[in-house]
Amino acid sequence: MRFYETQLSGLFEIHLEPKSDERGFFARSWCEKEFEKHGLNSRILQCNVSFNMRKGTLRGMHFQDEPHAEAKLIRCTRGAIYDVAIDLRCDSKTSKQWVGIELTAENRKMLYIPEGFAHGFLTLEDHTEIFYQMSEFYYPELARGVRWNDPTFNIRWPEEVAVISERDRTYPDFN
Repeated sequence: MRFYETQLSGLFEIHLEPKSDERGFFARSWCEKEFEKHGLNSRILQCNVSFNMRKGTLRGMHFQDEPHAEAKLIRCTRGAIYDVAIDLRCDSKTSKQWVGIELTAENRKMLYIPEGFAHGFLTLEDHTEIFYQMSEFYYPELARGVRWNDPTFNIRWPEEVAVISERDRTYPDFN
């Protein structure tokens, strides 16, 4: 794996390093030692899959509050997404800034999102599937979010939003 830190401290784009032969290829998508070497939370307690029927489906911007803030590792296993992370850490030099990266089944990139970030994505194709690895268990009472179109962040989504949940659509303005 190759780790590329984005302009937001602790947020990494990760590329697989396929080893090819006549059968196809083999690549590691997880290594506790490599994640720790880069100062990343290597704890994995839960894995989830998100399947999305329609292009233009937006999920986010979600995070889990303390004391169970979670780091996430995101990979698109079918289709394509525009994956966005917002730095919500109050003490960060990049607080309220965001990064968007296209993750596809073909490019096999991953996005590591540390604690203190909100996360969401917009599907760029029908029948898109995303695989998440999380450092914490899900606690519904600690689930939080910020609105996908909040002017505080001014996220530039590459496509129109066609499908969004009531919860995600109606988060209040960020304070």
